Amino acid sequence: MSYSTYAVIMLAAGLGIPLMAALNAALGKIIGNPAGAVVILLLVAMIAAAAICSLTGGISLITLITAPKHLFFAGVLAAFYMLSITFISPHFGVGNAVFFVLLGQLASAAAIDHFALFGANATALTPMRSLGISVMALGVWITQQA
Repeated sequence: MSYSTYAVIMLAAGLGIPLMAALNAALGKIIGNPAGAVVILLLVAMIAAAAICSLTGGISLITLITAPKHLFFAGVLAAFYMLSITFISPHFGVGNAVFFVLLGQLASAAAIDHFALFGANATALTPMRSLGISVMALGVWITQQA
């Protein structure tokens, strides 16, 4: 795939994050249990991912068993994100919640890229890149000012 295709897909994913937060927070209010809303979200996500996985060739059980176990922590992080955004956004606002998530993503992504963690492509945290991330963080902060 091309750079442009990757960018469009990730833009769509980014557009979906606040929608997911708002929809799941609303579901949590309706059913009276934000954690229950996350369980439903995860079940629907699992069904969708399983369908796509089966259409794209599935997975090898042997490969899964031999994968480094620390990589499965990603599931805990996904659950933490979904639980926190579902619990907090009705009280804090979807915009505020997502903007703080963005700040965390900027810091974490910079560290992962700089140190090439978990097999990521190495991208040094140069002074120019640091400036760019700082400007993005400042932009996120500015959007939250009254």
